Amino acid sequence: MIVVVALIATLAAVVSPMVFRNVGDARSASARSQIAIFGLALDAYRIDNFDYPSTSQGLDALVATPGVGPAATNWRGPYLRRQVPLDPWERPYRYLSPGDSSPSSYDLWSLGRDGAAGGEGEDADISSWGR
Repeated sequence: MIVVVALIATLAAVVSPMVFRNVGDARSASARSQIAIFGLALDAYRIDNFDYPSTSQGLDALVATPGVGPAATNWRGPYLRRQVPLDPWERPYRYLSPGDSSPSSYDLWSLGRDGAAGGEGEDADISSWGR
């Protein structure tokens, strides 16, 4: 009985890190995919309204006609089928227009698992400008 318990504990110690790493990789991949989808919607918004939503309008301008900031006179949305989701770590995506990294368009990013700028692995920021 002790040998069986020891074998199960050993297997759990070996397999668990691999499983949790895959969960982290899946969350990061999900954030990259969502940012790419938002990018397509933001481009469609720009085509209709000649500019990206302002920072104050945010990503919500992709779902409903913005009530603040520059008028979206040619708004033909919704540009997303659902409300803007939170990132895979349950925090809002960050949006800035015009962007610091992309002054002619926008910056869109998630701060990763740790919720702080920078980081490595799952804590790394995931952004529209590819860093």
